[in-house]
Amino acid sequence: MGTPTRTVIRNAYLVDGSGSPARHADIAFVDDTITEVGAAGSLSTSATSQLIDADGRLVTPGWVDIHTHYDAQATWDPWLTPSSWHGVTSVVMGNCGVGFAPASFDRHDWLIALMEGVEDIPGTAMTEGITWEWTSFEEYLTALESHPHVIDFAAQIAHGPLRGYVMGDRGAANETATADDIEQMSKLVESALRAGALGFSTSRTPLHRSKDGELVPGTTANEHELLGIADAMKRVGHGVFQFAPEHAKVPVEEWSWMRKLAQTTGATVSVNLSQPNDGPEIWRNVLALLTEAQNDGVPIVAQVAGRTIGVLMCLEGSAHPLLFHPAYNEVAHLPLAERCKALQEPQLRERIINEMPNDGGLFQKVILDNASHMFPVMTANIDYEPLPSASATAIAMNANKKVMEVLLDQLIANDGHGLIYMPFFNYAYGDLSFNYEAQQHSGTRMGLSDAGAHCGAICDGGTPTFMLTHWVRDRTRGEKLPLELVVHRQTQQTAALYGLTDRGLIAPGQRADINIIDFEKLNFTMPYMAYDLPAQGRRLVQQAIGYDATFVAGTQIVDSDQFTGALPGQLVRGPR
Repeated sequence: MGTPTRTVIRNAYLVDGSGSPARHADIAFVDDTITEVGAAGSLSTSATSQLIDADGRLVTPGWVDIHTHYDAQATWDPWLTPSSWHGVTSVVMGNCGVGFAPASFDRHDWLIALMEGVEDIPGTAMTEGITWEWTSFEEYLTALESHPHVIDFAAQIAHGPLRGYVMGDRGAANETATADDIEQMSKLVESALRAGALGFSTSRTPLHRSKDGELVPGTTANEHELLGIADAMKRVGHGVFQFAPEHAKVPVEEWSWMRKLAQTTGATVSVNLSQPNDGPEIWRNVLALLTEAQNDGVPIVAQVAGRTIGVLMCLEGSAHPLLFHPAYNEVAHLPLAERCKALQEPQLRERIINEMPNDGGLFQKVILDNASHMFPVMTANIDYEPLPSASATAIAMNANKKVMEVLLDQLIANDGHGLIYMPFFNYAYGDLSFNYEAQQHSGTRMGLSDAGAHCGAICDGGTPTFMLTHWVRDRTRGEKLPLELVVHRQTQQTAALYGLTDRGLIAPGQRADINIIDFEKLNFTMPYMAYDLPAQGRRLVQQAIGYDATFVAGTQIVDSDQFTGALPGQLVRGPR
């Protein structure tokens, strides 16, 4: 064996992940472990040391993203982008009740349709990309582990495939599980946890449906099933119980079993929390319940996003305003360049702008009535907290144009790559005040990036970068968030939720997962539709600008926003 390599990062502006005040410091690591953290200029170097001058640079732990849906992508893609473009060094997948193990042979297409419907990942890409080297969840982990990856990754076992495996068509159809069904599912979850799963996930929202329109298996599961499955976590001694709820039901119908589950099993319950337009104050009740649970020592947390949850609409995407107009559908089949040319022809253009479809009011309700919530995207650093004056409705009014003219011109701009942002959740107040308050509550955790999902509609894998650019540096519509808090919430706090106490902190003995960031330059490239999934599957992507270096277990994977080619990432089996 060779001499261990010692690396010294000198003169860092260190935010160490603990929430403690930023300070100027030197950091040393040997191979994959941080060995020393001292005052700036205090750590010595030798002829064999690698020295990195971080003067003027922000240094943080690598981000830990706990909600990514990389279940399929991780089987074929070593790079796990977009997360690895944005300083993320560890990811958790298997969220919201969808995944790919356990999987009997006759369930492959069904599982793909389930993931495609819920998470908008192209089914053709999954069909071509997944090689199905497994049946059991344990075999799935082994298959993942056998392939190289750039960053660390961990998995949860999901309710959908579990129910389909144990109950067959009864499970897929959301029939009530028998006592034997529950016992079998609990044993399989126990086995998965012992093999390295970090938790179990399910979905209870009617928004989550397969490509065929069916509810995710487990959506209507009763308390006996949920508690019976979660008892596996008590037997093993670890595991997070994560679920996507119907938001209005959390404080009314779900909280009782959530508390019972957390109290009887010791497992942390992690519930997704967003602000729907039709229940804009529900989140306040949930935060109050979280405070009560904390005071009682009951481990329940709410997972919240860093910004609005919505869609980026474009002509290549899953949704955009023209899809609802019959005149557009006459040219929708054309290649993008030809389609853009056709959309500029006076006769078709006039029809789209001025004709009201004979559809019983659907176009009016879905498009025109919502144009005040559609915001043309003008810069790469997308404004996720836009003013009403930036909406398509306001732009049309100020320019004495019709709304459809504004929307049409935006979509065909930039050779058909124009973007329109439309928030769905977290914008009921017309700003990000929900996120501002929720991010500061000690009972919430940073998440919901969906980095590998909703490929035709979002590119929220860049949320870790957005947390620094918007909340710490650029926000103008309200108070900013402290840098130390934003870093803590994406590092030590998210890692600790899943028991990964070996990372998320710059301190001796911790893994050398480190970001060196040019904070003033930190930004984004313009989002674009890439066709880089298997079978030329599409996905919206957005890269980062300003990551001078990212290290995973002491190996540099990013140098000046470009991959070095190193693939040190590993499967994380169980808590650390």
